[in-house]
Amino acid sequence: MGTLLLKFFVFLMGGFVIGEAIVRAYHLTSEVPKRYLDGNGIQRYNPDQQGGWKGGNHSWATNELGWTGTLPVSYDSLVTIIGDSFIENFMNPSDCHQDVLLKSRVPKMNFVEAGRSGVSFIEAMEIAASMDSLSPQMHLIYVNAADFTESIRDIAVQSDITQVDLDKRKVIPGIMKSAKLKTILYNVKFAYYLFQRFPLNQIKLGGEKHAPAKPTVQPDHSNSIKSLLEFVKQKYDVKDKIIVFHPKLPDAIKNEVKAAGFKTISLDSDGQDNWTFVYDHHWTCYGHNQAADQIASYLQELIISE
Repeated sequence: MGTLLLKFFVFLMGGFVIGEAIVRAYHLTSEVPKRYLDGNGIQRYNPDQQGGWKGGNHSWATNELGWTGTLPVSYDSLVTIIGDSFIENFMNPSDCHQDVLLKSRVPKMNFVEAGRSGVSFIEAMEIAASMDSLSPQMHLIYVNAADFTESIRDIAVQSDITQVDLDKRKVIPGIMKSAKLKTILYNVKFAYYLFQRFPLNQIKLGGEKHAPAKPTVQPDHSNSIKSLLEFVKQKYDVKDKIIVFHPKLPDAIKNEVKAAGFKTISLDSDGQDNWTFVYDHHWTCYGHNQAADQIASYLQELIISE
Protein backbone atom coordinates (compact mmCIF):
# COMPACT_ATOMS: atom_id res chain seq x y z
CA MET A 1 0.00 0.00 0.00
CA GLY A 2 2.85 2.34 0.90
CA THR A 3 4.62 1.62 -2.40
CA LEU A 4 1.41 2.33 -4.33
CA LEU A 5 0.93 5.66 -2.57
CA LEU A 6 4.56 6.58 -3.23
CA LYS A 7 4.20 5.81 -6.94
CA PHE A 8 0.98 7.83 -7.07
CA PHE A 9 2.70 10.78 -5.35
CA VAL A 10 5.68 10.62 -7.75
CA PHE A 11 3.28 10.42 -10.72
CA LEU A 12 1.29 13.38 -9.37
CA MET A 13 4.40 15.51 -8.82
CA GLY A 14 5.73 14.60 -12.25
CA GLY A 15 2.46 15.68 -13.84
CA PHE A 16 2.55 18.93 -11.87
CA VAL A 17 6.11 19.69 -13.02
CA ILE A 18 5.17 18.98 -16.65
CA GLY A 19 2.04 21.11 -16.30
CA GLU A 20 4.09 23.98 -14.84
CA ALA A 21 6.55 23.76 -17.74
CA ILE A 22 3.76 23.79 -20.35
CA VAL A 23 1.95 26.75 -18.76
CA ARG A 24 5.17 28.78 -18.62
CA ALA A 25 6.35 27.83 -22.12
CA TYR A 26 3.06 28.68 -23.82
CA HIS A 27 2.13 31.64 -21.58
CA LEU A 28 -1.24 30.11 -20.69
CA THR A 29 -1.72 32.53 -17.78
CA SER A 30 -1.11 36.24 -17.38
CA GLU A 31 1.42 37.48 -14.87
CA VAL A 32 0.07 40.08 -12.43
CA PRO A 33 2.24 42.56 -10.49
CA LYS A 34 2.34 42.56 -6.70
CA ARG A 35 0.65 45.40 -4.82
CA TYR A 36 1.27 47.33 -1.63
CA LEU A 37 -0.78 49.79 0.41
CA ASP A 38 0.77 53.27 0.48
CA GLY A 39 0.55 55.84 3.28
CA ASN A 40 -2.68 57.26 1.86
CA GLY A 41 -4.43 53.88 1.85
CA ILE A 42 -4.13 53.58 -1.94
CA GLN A 43 -3.22 50.22 -3.47
CA ARG A 44 -0.24 50.67 -5.78
CA TYR A 45 2.00 48.22 -7.58
CA ASN A 46 5.50 47.50 -6.37
CA PRO A 47 7.75 49.65 -8.59
CA ASP A 48 9.80 48.34 -11.50
CA GLN A 49 8.11 44.97 -12.01
CA GLN A 50 7.85 43.24 -15.38
CA GLY A 51 5.70 40.42 -16.64
CA GLY A 52 3.91 38.89 -19.61
CA TRP A 53 0.29 38.79 -20.68
CA LYS A 54 -1.58 35.61 -21.57
CA GLY A 55 -0.45 34.32 -24.95
CA GLY A 56 3.00 35.89 -24.71
CA ASN A 57 2.32 38.53 -27.38
CA HIS A 58 3.25 41.49 -25.19
CA SER A 59 4.63 42.34 -21.77
CA TRP A 60 3.86 44.95 -19.12
CA ALA A 61 5.94 46.92 -16.64
CA THR A 62 5.30 49.07 -13.58
CA ASN A 63 7.12 52.37 -13.14
CA GLU A 64 8.82 53.95 -10.12
CA LEU A 65 5.55 55.64 -9.08
CA GLY A 66 3.87 52.25 -8.65
CA TRP A 67 1.64 52.44 -11.72
CA THR A 68 1.65 51.14 -15.27
CA GLY A 69 2.40 53.43 -18.20
CA THR A 70 5.53 55.25 -19.35
CA LEU A 71 6.78 58.17 -17.26
CA PRO A 72 7.39 61.39 -19.22
CA VAL A 73 10.79 63.01 -19.65
CA SER A 74 9.36 66.28 -18.30
CA TYR A 75 6.56 66.96 -15.82
CA ASP A 76 5.80 70.39 -17.27
CA SER A 77 2.24 70.88 -18.57
CA LEU A 78 1.36 67.61 -16.85
CA VAL A 79 -1.97 65.81 -17.17
CA THR A 80 -2.72 62.72 -15.07
CA ILE A 81 -4.81 59.85 -16.43
CA ILE A 82 -6.67 58.03 -13.66
CA GLY A 83 -8.97 55.02 -13.85
CA ASP A 84 -9.52 51.32 -13.31
CA SER A 85 -8.45 48.32 -15.41
CA PHE A 86 -9.18 50.26 -18.62
CA ILE A 87 -6.26 52.57 -17.75
CA GLU A 88 -4.17 49.82 -16.14
CA ASN A 89 -4.60 48.16 -19.54
CA PHE A 90 -2.54 45.01 -19.13
CA MET A 91 -4.39 43.39 -22.03
CA ASN A 92 -2.82 45.73 -24.62
CA PRO A 93 0.82 46.58 -25.44
CA SER A 94 2.33 49.80 -24.07
CA ASP A 95 1.87 51.72 -27.32
CA CYS A 96 -1.91 51.35 -26.87
CA HIS A 97 -1.95 53.09 -23.49
CA GLN A 98 -3.72 56.41 -23.12
CA ASP A 99 -0.54 58.25 -22.05
CA VAL A 100 1.31 57.29 -25.23
CA LEU A 101 -1.69 57.88 -27.50
CA LEU A 102 -2.50 61.30 -26.04
CA LYS A 103 1.16 62.40 -26.09
CA SER A 104 1.33 61.62 -29.82
CA ARG A 105 -1.79 63.74 -30.41
CA VAL A 106 -1.09 66.57 -27.96
CA PRO A 107 2.73 66.88 -27.87
CA LYS A 108 2.63 70.14 -25.87
CA MET A 109 1.35 68.21 -22.85
CA ASN A 110 2.89 65.43 -20.78
CA PHE A 111 0.90 62.53 -19.36
CA VAL A 112 1.17 60.17 -16.39
CA GLU A 113 -1.14 57.19 -15.87
CA ALA A 114 -2.46 55.95 -12.53
CA GLY A 115 -4.66 52.94 -13.20
CA ARG A 116 -5.49 49.78 -11.29
CA SER A 117 -8.22 47.18 -11.44
CA GLY A 118 -10.94 47.95 -8.89
CA VAL A 119 -10.44 51.72 -8.66
CA SER A 120 -13.76 53.35 -7.75
CA PHE A 121 -14.72 56.96 -8.42
CA ILE A 122 -13.96 57.97 -4.84
CA GLU A 123 -10.56 56.24 -4.96
CA ALA A 124 -9.83 58.03 -8.24
CA MET A 125 -10.41 61.29 -6.38
CA GLU A 126 -8.04 60.12 -3.63
CA ILE A 127 -5.41 59.17 -6.23
CA ALA A 128 -5.76 62.58 -7.88
CA ALA A 129 -5.22 64.28 -4.51
CA SER A 130 -2.09 62.17 -3.91
CA MET A 131 -0.71 63.16 -7.34
CA ASP A 132 -1.11 66.89 -6.73
CA SER A 133 2.50 66.81 -5.51
CA LEU A 134 3.47 66.50 -9.20
CA SER A 135 1.75 69.86 -9.88
CA PRO A 136 -0.43 68.67 -12.78
CA GLN A 137 -2.47 71.13 -14.82
CA MET A 138 -5.45 68.80 -14.70
CA HIS A 139 -6.61 65.26 -13.93
CA LEU A 140 -8.47 63.09 -16.45
CA ILE A 141 -10.64 60.59 -14.54
CA TYR A 142 -12.17 57.82 -16.69
CA VAL A 143 -15.42 56.39 -15.29
CA ASN A 144 -18.17 53.83 -15.84
CA ALA A 145 -21.59 53.95 -14.17
CA ALA A 146 -20.54 51.23 -11.69
CA ASP A 147 -17.63 53.36 -10.45
CA PHE A 148 -20.15 55.65 -8.72
CA THR A 149 -22.37 53.03 -7.08
CA GLU A 150 -19.36 50.94 -5.99
CA SER A 151 -18.01 54.04 -4.25
CA ILE A 152 -20.98 54.18 -1.89
CA ARG A 153 -20.70 51.99 1.20
CA ASP A 154 -24.34 52.68 2.05
CA ILE A 155 -25.43 50.76 -1.09
CA ALA A 156 -23.20 47.71 -0.56
CA VAL A 157 -20.08 47.15 1.53
CA GLN A 158 -17.15 46.00 -0.64
CA SER A 159 -14.15 45.83 1.65
CA ASP A 160 -11.55 45.48 -1.13
CA ILE A 161 -12.76 48.69 -2.85
CA THR A 162 -12.24 52.21 -1.51
CA GLN A 163 -15.67 53.55 -0.56
CA VAL A 164 -17.27 56.45 1.27
CA ASP A 165 -19.60 56.09 4.24
CA LEU A 166 -22.04 58.90 3.53
CA ASP A 167 -23.61 58.73 6.99
CA LYS A 168 -20.25 59.19 8.72
CA ARG A 169 -18.87 61.40 5.92
CA LYS A 170 -15.72 59.30 5.82
CA VAL A 171 -13.64 57.63 3.10
CA ILE A 172 -12.92 53.94 3.89
CA PRO A 173 -9.78 52.65 2.09
CA GLY A 174 -10.00 49.23 0.47
CA ILE A 175 -8.01 46.33 1.89
CA MET A 176 -5.97 43.77 -0.01
CA LYS A 177 -7.60 40.35 0.24
CA SER A 178 -5.73 37.03 0.27
CA ALA A 179 -2.39 38.66 -0.57
CA LYS A 180 -0.35 35.58 0.46
CA LEU A 181 -2.60 33.17 -1.45
CA LYS A 182 -2.40 35.33 -4.57
CA THR A 183 1.39 35.44 -4.32
CA ILE A 184 1.53 31.63 -4.22
CA LEU A 185 -0.89 31.31 -7.15
CA TYR A 186 1.00 33.84 -9.28
CA ASN A 187 4.35 32.15 -8.61
CA VAL A 188 3.10 28.58 -9.15
CA LYS A 189 1.63 29.16 -12.58
CA PHE A 190 0.11 25.71 -13.11
CA ALA A 191 -1.88 26.11 -9.89
CA TYR A 192 -2.95 29.59 -11.02
CA TYR A 193 -3.99 28.16 -14.41
CA LEU A 194 -6.15 25.52 -12.71
CA PHE A 195 -7.60 28.15 -10.35
CA GLN A 196 -8.62 30.33 -13.32
CA ARG A 197 -10.04 27.43 -15.33
CA PHE A 198 -11.92 25.83 -12.43
CA PRO A 199 -12.78 28.50 -9.82
CA LEU A 200 -14.21 27.13 -6.60
CA ASN A 201 -17.35 29.25 -6.79
CA GLN A 202 -18.30 27.54 -10.07
CA ILE A 203 -18.02 23.97 -8.81
CA LYS A 204 -21.55 22.51 -8.47
CA LEU A 205 -22.63 19.48 -6.51
CA GLY A 206 -23.96 16.62 -8.62
CA GLY A 207 -27.53 16.84 -7.36
CA GLU A 208 -27.81 20.63 -7.62
CA LYS A 209 -30.35 21.89 -10.11
CA HIS A 210 -30.30 25.24 -11.88
CA ALA A 211 -33.36 27.33 -11.12
CA PRO A 212 -34.54 29.70 -13.85
CA ALA A 213 -33.29 33.24 -13.34
CA LYS A 214 -35.90 35.58 -11.94
CA PRO A 215 -36.26 39.01 -13.52
CA THR A 216 -34.95 41.75 -11.25
CA VAL A 217 -35.77 45.43 -11.05
CA GLN A 218 -32.70 47.63 -10.94
CA PRO A 219 -32.78 49.82 -7.81
CA ASP A 220 -32.72 53.59 -8.15
CA HIS A 221 -29.49 54.94 -6.69
CA SER A 222 -29.85 58.48 -8.02
CA ASN A 223 -30.21 60.05 -4.56
CA SER A 224 -27.15 58.18 -3.27
CA ILE A 225 -25.08 59.27 -6.27
CA LYS A 226 -26.21 62.86 -5.74
CA SER A 227 -25.15 62.65 -2.08
CA LEU A 228 -21.81 61.14 -3.15
CA LEU A 229 -21.15 64.04 -5.50
CA GLU A 230 -22.10 66.58 -2.84
CA PHE A 231 -19.57 64.92 -0.50
CA VAL A 232 -16.92 64.96 -3.24
CA LYS A 233 -17.54 68.63 -4.04
CA GLN A 234 -17.01 69.55 -0.37
CA LYS A 235 -13.92 67.38 0.16
CA TYR A 236 -11.96 67.86 -3.07
CA ASP A 237 -11.08 70.60 -5.55
CA VAL A 238 -13.16 69.70 -8.62
CA LYS A 239 -12.04 72.57 -10.86
CA ASP A 240 -8.98 70.73 -12.18
CA LYS A 241 -10.77 67.38 -12.60
CA ILE A 242 -12.14 66.36 -16.01
CA ILE A 243 -14.46 63.36 -15.84
CA VAL A 244 -14.23 61.17 -18.95
CA PHE A 245 -17.46 59.19 -19.36
CA HIS A 246 -17.28 55.82 -21.08
CA PRO A 247 -19.65 55.41 -24.04
CA LYS A 248 -23.34 54.89 -23.31
CA LEU A 249 -23.19 56.08 -19.71
CA PRO A 250 -26.65 57.25 -18.51
CA ASP A 251 -27.40 60.95 -19.00
CA ALA A 252 -28.75 61.19 -15.44
CA ILE A 253 -25.30 60.46 -14.00
CA LYS A 254 -23.62 62.84 -16.46
CA ASN A 255 -25.97 65.64 -15.44
CA GLU A 256 -25.30 65.09 -11.73
CA VAL A 257 -21.53 65.16 -12.32
CA LYS A 258 -21.79 68.38 -14.32
CA ALA A 259 -24.01 69.93 -11.62
CA ALA A 260 -21.27 69.19 -9.07
CA GLY A 261 -18.92 71.49 -11.00
CA PHE A 262 -16.80 69.00 -12.95
CA LYS A 263 -15.71 69.53 -16.53
CA THR A 264 -16.68 66.45 -18.56
CA ILE A 265 -15.92 64.57 -21.78
CA SER A 266 -18.51 62.10 -23.09
CA LEU A 267 -16.93 59.41 -25.27
CA ASP A 268 -19.07 58.29 -28.20
CA SER A 269 -18.68 54.92 -29.93
CA ASP A 270 -21.78 55.16 -32.15
CA GLY A 271 -21.19 54.57 -35.86
CA GLN A 272 -17.77 52.99 -35.25
CA ASP A 273 -16.40 49.49 -35.08
CA ASN A 274 -16.63 47.71 -31.74
CA TRP A 275 -14.23 49.23 -29.20
CA THR A 276 -14.00 46.09 -27.06
CA PHE A 277 -12.57 42.60 -27.31
CA VAL A 278 -14.94 39.83 -28.37
CA TYR A 279 -14.19 37.88 -25.17
CA ASP A 280 -13.78 40.84 -22.81
CA HIS A 281 -15.41 44.22 -22.11
CA HIS A 282 -12.11 46.13 -22.13
CA TRP A 283 -11.06 48.31 -25.04
CA THR A 284 -8.84 47.00 -27.81
CA CYS A 285 -6.09 49.16 -29.32
CA TYR A 286 -8.74 50.41 -31.73
CA GLY A 287 -10.99 51.45 -28.85
CA HIS A 288 -8.14 53.19 -27.04
CA ASN A 289 -7.24 55.08 -30.22
CA GLN A 290 -10.84 56.21 -30.71
CA ALA A 291 -11.04 57.40 -27.11
CA ALA A 292 -7.71 59.24 -27.43
CA ASP A 293 -8.90 61.00 -30.61
CA GLN A 294 -11.93 62.43 -28.82
CA ILE A 295 -10.05 63.41 -25.66
CA ALA A 296 -7.21 64.98 -27.67
CA SER A 297 -9.73 67.19 -29.50
CA TYR A 298 -10.96 68.48 -26.14
CA LEU A 299 -7.41 69.13 -24.91
CA GLN A 300 -6.45 70.90 -28.14
CA GLU A 301 -9.40 73.24 -27.69
CA LEU A 302 -8.17 74.03 -24.17
CA ILE A 303 -4.73 74.91 -25.54
CA ILE A 304 -6.23 77.19 -28.20
CA SER A 305 -8.43 78.96 -25.66
CA GLU A 306 -5.50 79.75 -23.33
